[in-house]
Amino acid sequence: MSALIANFPAFMATTFLLAVVPGQGVAMILRQSILGGKSAALFSVLGNSTGLFTWGCLSAIGLSAIFTTSKIAYETLKWSGVIFLVFLSLRTLFALKNEYGKFDLQSQGESQPFKAFRLGLFTNLTNAKAAVFAVSFLPSFVPKDFSLGWGIFILGCLWPVVSITWYLILIWTVDKSSVFIQQARVRRILTAISAIGIMGLAIGLALSKTR
Repeated sequence: MSALIANFPAFMATTFLLAVVPGQGVAMILRQSILGGKSAALFSVLGNSTGLFTWGCLSAIGLSAIFTTSKIAYETLKWSGVIFLVFLSLRTLFALKNEYGKFDLQSQGESQPFKAFRLGLFTNLTNAKAAVFAVSFLPSFVPKDFSLGWGIFILGCLWPVVSITWYLILIWTVDKSSVFIQQARVRRILTAISAIGIMGLAIGLALSKTR
């Protein structure tokens, strides 16, 4: 166990960098923070973290072997993520038809706990980056003399904790700038940037090489 604990710092640093790098999770949390406010973002973070924990558990019970031997399984996950990102981008662009681009921090439509949680969960479960990390890199932090299954499970529990730390910082930053963001022009600009950014992520994922 001590050997596994000794790997915690390197694992935490790696997972923190993974969370910081722009991707589906960051785009989703930013969008939730701006469109729905802090409450919606927090529930989405909870959903996202549940997704991370799910990937860790699935990896622990043998998902690594499936994805490394089945191209179809990985392709299915990848294109599900692409389709979801395109849908999210288009829905955000359509919001520009409204006077304020639906960038209202007091909006109740984006703040429903279950919907916010579901968005975070689905975003993560269709995130190829999270899947690849769980099934390819996470096992590498488990010492050879430690149970692979239990090692992956323990690290899979630590992973969401590190991710939550970064997202809380992100949400706090957006929340503190709420006065600036509440300006109608700023909201519309951020709506457009968010939609374009999400579409860029979809294109990048679509063009990414398969395993």
